[in-house]
Amino acid sequence: MHTEAELADVTRACGLSAGELIQDNEEPRILFLIRPNATPRERVCAIRWAKRNHLRLAYVEGIELKDK
Repeated sequence: MHTEAELADVTRACGLSAGELIQDNEEPRILFLIRPNATPRERVCAIRWAKRNHLRLAYVEGIELKDK
């Protein structure tokens, strides 16, 4: 697992907002990019960092919210 500071550095370097790049304890080998309409540059930046750190990138493009 990478620290919050490491992920924050990558997030800034890739031009993402806080919380858009996460790593979950249940799937530590997957790096999640949660950003609708991420640019190719943002995705490539995250993919490259993930590969250098032996992770897989999972890109979450959209989230559906259910009405209550």
